[in-house]
Amino acid sequence: MGNAPLMPKATAVWLVENTSLTFDQIADFCKLHPLEVKGIADGEVAAGIRGHDPITSGQLTREEIEKAEKNSAHRLHLSVSKVVVPEVKKARGPRYTPLSRRQDRPNAILWLVRNHPELKDAQVMRLVGTTKTTLKAIRERTHWNSAALTPMDPVTLGLCSQIDLDFEVNRAAKDKPATVEDHGQTLVPASVTTSPRPEPSTTEDVFGKAKPAAPPDDEDNFDADRVFGRLKDVDFGE
Repeated sequence: MGNAPLMPKATAVWLVENTSLTFDQIADFCKLHPLEVKGIADGEVAAGIRGHDPITSGQLTREEIEKAEKNSAHRLHLSVSKVVVPEVKKARGPRYTPLSRRQDRPNAILWLVRNHPELKDAQVMRLVGTTKTTLKAIRERTHWNSAALTPMDPVTLGLCSQIDLDFEVNRAAKDKPATVEDHGQTLVPASVTTSPRPEPSTTEDVFGKAKPAAPPDDEDNFDADRVFGRLKDVDFGE
């Protein structure tokens, strides 16, 4: 299905009133239903709509209409416009700021610098329509009115939309390298906590000082011959 003409119903009204084209031909050209075209001819549809001449508007030629009137199988085709309209290219540049809002621009820049330091200069310039010189002066606090500046949200001031601000902030976050956060001391591995601990070789006295471990008990290693051998040399006063 091709493109419909401008004001299709008004064009259909004109074709019904001024040509002998069939309902199907008019419906096909105006992209309407044949019954709707029949209703236009009967006065039941499009009542009060003034007919639009497609020849005057350059959408049809008189030769094309005559050819279709002679052959009911012929389908009307829109005329190709000979006028080439150049494509309008959107100029890339700083955002235009109304005169009533330009005095608030330094306050908005200061707000962006403080609350979103990750934004690049080009992003701030796009959001509030400022220059690099002004932005640098506010960053370095060399602006002529630095002492009187107050940070103000550019969205509240009407200098940019919340969607534009979120878009630039998200873009800056993607460009920022990921940093590994230090969570401080972590849990000791299970291999360390479950391993057997060595027995201490020293003990502590009541004052907390280390003292040598008690010698092993010789009770289990009792030598009777050695003990009774020593008794032979003892004089019992006979």
